[in-house]
Amino acid sequence: MHRFFAPALDPGDDSVVLPKEEGEHLTRVLRLGAGDTVSVFDGRGREFLARVLGGARREVRVQLLSRVDPVAESSVPLVLAPAVLKADKMDDIVRDAVMLGVAALQPLVTKRTESTVAALVRGARLDRWRRVALASAKQSGRAVLPEIRTPLTLESYLDDPQPALSVMFVEPSAGALAEPLAALRTVPPPQDAAVLIGPEGGWVEEEWTSARARGVRLITLGPRTLRADAVPVAAISVLQFLWDS
Repeated sequence: MHRFFAPALDPGDDSVVLPKEEGEHLTRVLRLGAGDTVSVFDGRGREFLARVLGGARREVRVQLLSRVDPVAESSVPLVLAPAVLKADKMDDIVRDAVMLGVAALQPLVTKRTESTVAALVRGARLDRWRRVALASAKQSGRAVLPEIRTPLTLESYLDDPQPALSVMFVEPSAGALAEPLAALRTVPPPQDAAVLIGPEGGWVEEEWTSARARGVRLITLGPRTLRADAVPVAAISVLQFLWDS
């Protein structure tokens, strides 16, 4: 069944108007119309079976029929904090992270990131990532739309209050300061967690030593050096398995 994002959804109302982009997708792309049954979700965990009442050029209204039990969210809210990668690789990270159930995504600008916070904010990449996140939430059945936060430098991020557990996945070159992934088997599921992933070329030593000094655990995925865009999927999947979330 086709799913649509309806941020104005109120369970106390009989109907809701879809955002312009969603309405146009319903009428112009999918060619749906009055009487068709769809699903709508508000991005905050609520989802309803609905019937299209009509599709005008600027407004599509749907009637709420019955509550739908959405896909369960992960038991441990997880923030993915990846360094911003080049070209469209970041789109893939956002898509996969949302699909795998992260609670939020915090883009980071690091020493080896080929952009600045100001350039990212001025450009259209943040809006693009949010569109990618919405598409992934719709595809994966999630009724919660993860927050795609404004990019921060690593230093600014580390200065903010940290969750119960923060881990930074580092290259094998981090040596004795890094723990093997197996070390997390003995860690009980935290109240919340964050995962920091480095850029192409990896973290510089100053970055992971600074993170460790702030209580971030340095973790390796093993002796092999993985591509920066492959690490998030592996890290999220393993942590969710360990925490049964």
